Amino acid sequence: MENSSGGNQLLDPQAVLAVSGVKLGSRVADLGCGAVGHFVFPASQLVGKSGKVYAVDIRATVLDGIKRRAHLAGLENIQVLRANLENNKGTGLPDGSADVAMLINVLFQNDKREEVLREALRVVKPGGTRLVIDWRSEPSVIGPVAERRVRSEGVARFCQAQGAELVKRFEPSKWHFGLLFKKINKPR
Repeated sequence: MENSSGGNQLLDPQAVLAVSGVKLGSRVADLGCGAVGHFVFPASQLVGKSGKVYAVDIRATVLDGIKRRAHLAGLENIQVLRANLENNKGTGLPDGSADVAMLINVLFQNDKREEVLREALRVVKPGGTRLVIDWRSEPSVIGPVAERRVRSEGVARFCQAQGAELVKRFEPSKWHFGLLFKKINKPR
């Protein structure tokens, strides 16, 4: 059974943002931010006027909605970017432009997962954080079909080979795995 909201309502944005180290002045890239900006708006509050949140998605309608909500709320620190994460430098963000890059319930939706992970690492500055949360590989009553799920071990191995140190494994919900990486090298 596919969950239309991507499972974000099952994740506590404050807890996730706390684990990722988002704070006042941070530059955060929410890669594949989704229609409701479940993490975009709470991140905007945390980073304050001195920070920036890049709301990145491939769907223009999603970004239009986030842009309208940000405008109505007077949030000037949210920038929407239409991007295909499967393309090299697909976000258009400069190398090392973010303190934190988040891939939350994104990998299961993509066929070129390694490219998506590379792009997330590319936009993070050295010493910065890449957060990956996705559906556990075990089948469950909610979430994507088993064939679309990713294995956390494979994600961890790939990211480490690309110059990221795994600093934390956690369970953001009983249906998701969470991996927190620190960028130590430029991607290969």
